[in-house]
Amino acid sequence: MIGLFRENVKIALGSIRTQLLRTVLTIIIIAIGITALVGILTIVAAIDNNLNTSFTSMGSNTFNINQYENRNRSSGGSEIEKINPIITYIEAKRFKELYNFPFTHTSLSFNATSTAEVKFENQKTDPEITVIGVDEYFMPNSGLEVTQGRSFNTFDISNNVYSCVVGSDFVSKGLLKDVNPIGKLLTVRGAKFKVIGVLKERGSTFGNSQDLRVFIPIQVARSLFSAPNINYSISTMIDKTELLDAAVDNALNTMRKVRKLNPVEENNFGISRSDDLINRIASITGVLSISAWVMGIITILGSSIALMNIMVVSVTERTREIGVRKALGAKKSTIAFQFFIETLTIGQIGGLFGIVFGILIGYLICLAAGWDFVIPWGAMMAAFITSFIVALVSGLYPAIKASQLDPIEALRYE
Repeated sequence: MIGLFRENVKIALGSIRTQLLRTVLTIIIIAIGITALVGILTIVAAIDNNLNTSFTSMGSNTFNINQYENRNRSSGGSEIEKINPIITYIEAKRFKELYNFPFTHTSLSFNATSTAEVKFENQKTDPEITVIGVDEYFMPNSGLEVTQGRSFNTFDISNNVYSCVVGSDFVSKGLLKDVNPIGKLLTVRGAKFKVIGVLKERGSTFGNSQDLRVFIPIQVARSLFSAPNINYSISTMIDKTELLDAAVDNALNTMRKVRKLNPVEENNFGISRSDDLINRIASITGVLSISAWVMGIITILGSSIALMNIMVVSVTERTREIGVRKALGAKKSTIAFQFFIETLTIGQIGGLFGIVFGILIGYLICLAAGWDFVIPWGAMMAAFITSFIVALVSGLYPAIKASQLDPIEALRYE
């Protein structure tokens, strides 16, 4: 059986060489369809991976309370724009004091500035550094990992210690490159901060680098950055995932008390759960994947017709050859198997080129967009199966037609 298969493959390659132009055009058509399918699925996988890396790092047991701006609702046929008030420090602190749900850890933070200049000895950065005021629970609640040194502890926050945790860019290509960063002094707005930790690399989210950030104790940040209308964020992580729904409901009621809302008033703040973000991302990437399949299938349908056409023409041109084989004792199944292997060979060659070009295009787009490239094993498997099905469907009719030819009539064919 293996010898017969090998012989049929040799015959198939010989047939391809004799009909090189038509075969190459057919392979190109198949490759285009597979390239479109694999390329789009590769990009979708990269988008899904990068978005999930950005949002799921919080874990499935975390929720945030933030200002919920620009919410539109219809009233009497016209839209009324509602802008929720910012969350002030007094409100955030009051929430943390009142919220006592079991197994929870609540963190307060705020973006002090995104245009800070940081100095180290005689070097300084461009004014593009983000400074964030945080407490001891911010790092674990945000899924941030420390690769060198340590994170903030209760002593650092309660005693307003002038210490900081920096992003990975400071060490890999910034001020602290080629030196041991722990214990070094960085200057921010004239104040000196001792580096106690370096975070794991996070990359960029929507074009904003997550590794050019400096984290300092929240009270110290408030004393250095006293801009009006600072909006604070509240993040809560619960140790037991099964209690997340109850914890969110309790937080909702607590924040309503802080805002002094009566029972008929709508919430003027927003609660976002990390698992909601994950589900939303999954639904978006699911739509993109379906779109990729639709476009790929439309292109592959044309490939199938082209492949079937070339095989039907091949059967017609080789009618006399088929007659000779049958006269020498070849069975119908042997003739059908030969033409089926030829179709399968052409289909798999086209699929192989399509997979290579699809992955290459996906990689180049990921490189240009600054996304992490993910090897699209699922897309490769889908492309392989698709090209096999295309060959199976396209080769079925020509193979049956070849096997049903009458040997006497085939030998007479000119």
